[in-house]
Amino acid sequence: MKKKDSKVYLVGSGIAALASAVYLEKDTEILGKNIYILEKDKVVGGACDGSGNEEDGYLVRGGRMHEAHYECYWDLLSNIPSLEDENISVKDETFAFSQKYVSNAKARLLKDAKKMDLSSYGLSFAQQARLTELTFIPEILLNDKRIEDWFDQDFFDTNYWYIWSTMFAFQKWSSVAEMRRYMKRFIHLVDGLYRIGGIIRTKYNQYDSVIRPLRRYLEARGVHFEMGKEVVDIDFNLSSSERTATLIHLQNKEKIVLSKNDYIFITNGSITESSDVGSWREAPKLKGVAESGSWKLWKKLAKKDKLFGNPSPFCDNVNLQKWYSFTATLKDSTFHNYMQEFSGNIDGTGGLVTITDSNWLMSIVIAHQPHFPNQSDDIKIFWGYGLYPDKIGNYVKKTMAECSGEEILEELYYHLKIQKLMKPITEAAKVNCLPVAMPFIDSLFMPRKLGDRPDVIPKGATNFAFLGQFAEVEKDCVFTVEYSVRTAQMAVYGLFDSDKDVIPVYDSIHNPKYLIAAMKALSR
Repeated sequence: MKKKDSKVYLVGSGIAALASAVYLEKDTEILGKNIYILEKDKVVGGACDGSGNEEDGYLVRGGRMHEAHYECYWDLLSNIPSLEDENISVKDETFAFSQKYVSNAKARLLKDAKKMDLSSYGLSFAQQARLTELTFIPEILLNDKRIEDWFDQDFFDTNYWYIWSTMFAFQKWSSVAEMRRYMKRFIHLVDGLYRIGGIIRTKYNQYDSVIRPLRRYLEARGVHFEMGKEVVDIDFNLSSSERTATLIHLQNKEKIVLSKNDYIFITNGSITESSDVGSWREAPKLKGVAESGSWKLWKKLAKKDKLFGNPSPFCDNVNLQKWYSFTATLKDSTFHNYMQEFSGNIDGTGGLVTITDSNWLMSIVIAHQPHFPNQSDDIKIFWGYGLYPDKIGNYVKKTMAECSGEEILEELYYHLKIQKLMKPITEAAKVNCLPVAMPFIDSLFMPRKLGDRPDVIPKGATNFAFLGQFAEVEKDCVFTVEYSVRTAQMAVYGLFDSDKDVIPVYDSIHNPKYLIAAMKALSR
């Protein structure tokens, strides 16, 4: 049997699986018609989502950060025609859009509804030294250590920590090893971090700007999208030297036999798994591993072989891994007009606005409008999230987790001191807000040891690979689309003959220009 007749099954339809399908069809002998994407949900894209409408409310669970040196990601999107103009690529569209709407936040941190002075990151000399030391210490010495184990408690009251933690969604108890990777990987952004400099944004939400074009590209090449197909187990032949996947078990007791020439790529774990959407009147419900197909699957696989990783550090402590987001849809421009005048940023140029005296540590983002292709000119949306959803609000005497969309906006308006301004809009039913509980959203930052994430291609693997945020990629950073696409390149180019190599991680930590700029910025 020739390689071109091999079938490849992709478990999950996030950006890692979609990228794998592109590279398989483009750079190997595998035919598009022999690629099968098995997705348990009704929509593709994983964490790169965007949905809803003007009447029911739009919904974005969260946005993934982009920057110019996502080498694998932009390589992928340079091949994909954009949603609205097939004569230009998604990459070119995105770069052109970001050159027009340049990221330059003028109201990054707020306190008492006023913009904070960010001329200094507020770091002591000792704290600067600890940050520098963190970039040089070997990662293996940081196994299971938290950020709060590395820094003094005063560090968590600095401007630097407020900016860092809310931009990347780190918590005090997050892995200091992951923080180290971020410091090394994004050292070129430190100088402009306070204004979100260097960040690139897509024209619309990432589902419409990235996922829809990818799916269209793949379907045109015969790739199969098998929706509603949940993989619940995978059988392997395991020996001391080789590991071979042999059988796929689906939810409905259907089975897919893997021939000796077939392959399977597995997305293990998920940050948006078991999310629940609330409403204007009701809070979302928090779910856990019991309702999570992807985490249950990884737990089953991990019991078969220690080389398949250890999911427990990432999914067994939902209270430390969760946060809540919300998307507001307004049939009115009052809020956006106020924020534009207050912040000094036109829509799409400001990025995160964080309220430092919010008990929930609430942040909002006002994207360029429209954020959805089907969004009318008179409809406005914005997104927000809270890192501490179990704390009682400053105005609404409930935890964020207990709040409806209406209550979350009341808390926001209180902090911005615009309750009277927004009251007529609320009473006229011109606003909706959809809150979302995400139990695993910060799971990739949990303290872990080397080996807890399996290698993309485990030792001895003959026909399978792991993909996504919970497969190990040396030097790169989780919670980025770049990480996911890099796992796709590693899987495809590692298991198949190709004249392509995995693109190296951008090495800004060894560039004196960025190092000097970062050190100057940290010492301000």
